[in-house]
Amino acid sequence: MAEHNDTAPGGERVPTVIVDDLHIVYRVHGAGSGKGSAVGALSRLVTRKGGNPNVRKVHAVRGVSFTAYRGEAIGLIGSNGSGKSTMLRAIAGLLPAESGRVFTEGQPSLLGVNAALMNDLTGERNVILGGLAMGMSQDEVRERYEQIVEFSGINEKGDFISLPMRTYSSGMAARLRFSIAAAKSHDVLMIDEALATGDRSFQKRSEARIRELRKEAGTVFLVSHNNKSIRDTCDRVLWLEKGELRMDGPTAVVLKAYEEFTAK
Repeated sequence: MAEHNDTAPGGERVPTVIVDDLHIVYRVHGAGSGKGSAVGALSRLVTRKGGNPNVRKVHAVRGVSFTAYRGEAIGLIGSNGSGKSTMLRAIAGLLPAESGRVFTEGQPSLLGVNAALMNDLTGERNVILGGLAMGMSQDEVRERYEQIVEFSGINEKGDFISLPMRTYSSGMAARLRFSIAAAKSHDVLMIDEALATGDRSFQKRSEARIRELRKEAGTVFLVSHNNKSIRDTCDRVLWLEKGELRMDGPTAVVLKAYEEFTAK
């Protein structure tokens, strides 16, 4: 594999994401009070202003710190509810920190948010709108359109690109979403389980494209429950458990410890 462009002219590694003692807390308001009714909703809004005693706090991320560098592909692993997706949303600027800070170099892109797809529009229109949402110009979208459709593989069994997105399976939609996002380089690209729904052929294409994105000087974060995808794609892994960073290190070392933990 070619060397990554992850160093400054003086030979120092270039940081792209710095997470400093980050805490994320969700607040669930009015639990158990008129759930599902308009009266209950109004009651929750009124009592929230005066301090609702039924507020439940969920401490999703607890004092996590790490630095990511240009050219790295970093896997995020952990049990369900361990804070992986919350972490990505915080890096993307979609969740406020309870305390601590997140610094990013350039624009972070969270796959599935920036490339949001609209069910009533055709796949073709979604490619155009999704490409524009990812920061491409109209000319760039036109130039890369055929490449995006071919990469997604959704036309292999018919002309699905001309059909509304509501006719797509969840796997087809996920493949098209990844293909749009992967059609351009990113300062920081975050992928949350996007590779889990495709067949092995698509997964291989996706993993190869992630390696290319790294060589183009970006940083990639990958959340996946598929340890093989993590092994094949990432050189570093962050293991989150109950919102805490349990381990941060080389992929082989962290995955070995995680697999031993889950086997107990």
